[in-house]
Amino acid sequence: MQTYVALLYSIILGEGRRLVMADLKAMAEDLGLKNVRTLVATGNLVFETSATAIADLEQRLEAAFEKTFGRHVDIIVRGAEDWRTLAAGNPFPGESAEAGDQVAVRVMRKPAAVDAVAVLQAYAAADEKVLSVGGDIWVVFSRERPSSRLLAATSHKRLGIGTSRNWNTVRKLAEMVGA
Repeated sequence: MQTYVALLYSIILGEGRRLVMADLKAMAEDLGLKNVRTLVATGNLVFETSATAIADLEQRLEAAFEKTFGRHVDIIVRGAEDWRTLAAGNPFPGESAEAGDQVAVRVMRKPAAVDAVAVLQAYAAADEKVLSVGGDIWVVFSRERPSSRLLAATSHKRLGIGTSRNWNTVRKLAEMVGA
């Protein structure tokens, strides 16, 4: 059995209707996934199954989600080893220790374009940082600005399919997969 992390892009099912993690867990178990666990109410799953291609797991989860909840949601899957590598590759350890909620990674389905960091830098305030590590985009958001232009710039339209998680969540998921 292999351990995987699955990240949902959105847990909003419709106006005023959010996904309940127990329902997400049940959906995953109905697919035959084992030892299914969730982390916080933001669409994070950890599960075990026989070694399977990542793209196949993503397709199965997305199809099951749409069938179960009536809405398509992009789901990004990483194997446990890849997740541990992602967490260990955090390029902002100092900022993460100070304010884990201000450091985030946009976990990409396909590696971000080579010029993605340069494009995002145009939206970054002086106290914000952007780096690409392994095709994922790491960002330190400003504590001074309640609404960052950089946050809006890290969209599907600009970067491709992916979803963001803050350092606190990344670290806790790494712990769940045995980091």
